Amino acid sequence: MASNSACRLAMQVIEHKYCYMKRFSLFLMLIFIFLSVAGGYPTGQVLDRTYYFEDAGKNMPYTLYLPKAYSAKKTWPLVVALHGLFSNPSQIIRYPRLTAQAEKYGYIVVAPMGYNTVGWYGSRGQLSFYTKPNNLGELSEKDVLNVVTIIQKEFSVDSRNIFLMGHSMGGGGTWHLGMKYPEKWAVLGPLAPAAPRNINDLKKIKDTPVIMVMGTKDSLWRSGLKWVEEMKRLNMHYEYIEVKNGGHVRSVIERLPEVFNFFEKHRHQPVERVDY
Repeated sequence: MASNSACRLAMQVIEHKYCYMKRFSLFLMLIFIFLSVAGGYPTGQVLDRTYYFEDAGKNMPYTLYLPKAYSAKKTWPLVVALHGLFSNPSQIIRYPRLTAQAEKYGYIVVAPMGYNTVGWYGSRGQLSFYTKPNNLGELSEKDVLNVVTIIQKEFSVDSRNIFLMGHSMGGGGTWHLGMKYPEKWAVLGPLAPAAPRNINDLKKIKDTPVIMVMGTKDSLWRSGLKWVEEMKRLNMHYEYIEVKNGGHVRSVIERLPEVFNFFEKHRHQPVERVDY
């Protein structure tokens, strides 16, 4: 009897170890699949990250969103979102509807800091009327470009489909960076922009599609109309959305679906590989 009991106990131990090893193997297999497909990154959620900005001598924050279906096996469009004055990357990427639209169309979204909350992304020159250093514009601009480069290196980004958008100060930054580096951006989205002064440079992006949103109750509305008139004069490919009685923030948030739809309409389609 004792011998039979010992045998049964031994078999139970063996079965338990076998089940444990089987479950552990399944767990490892799932981990491997996740790492190989998504690159080991959390998807479908907002990620607050940092990188070391050598020119500034400190860590710089930025915020990232990867769609749930993200896989390194194909390339993905990238939306670069520039925040407004006294705001930050974490706020703009959490605008209502923004990540939902990114999920709908399958876009990666990244929001840089632009060095600090008042950097203007270089659109107001080197100095800000709020803060130092005396090369603030340069640092703000370079921070955006650094973050775009980081995302391109780390993730599978379609370099032909990088969309630049921004709200308020970020809208001014969208104009500025769009006109200074026209080869980088597939589409520009200045939203309720605090426009820069170099409207004559619009001719540099004559062939770049632009979508612009303004509310008629926004204090920036009339200055924005000058840019709409100039786009019309240059016969640019643009869409202007004017929100009647709309303010500075809600007008933009409510029209984000139309902004992303415009991006999608002007998205470069992947080139199919042909084997001969």
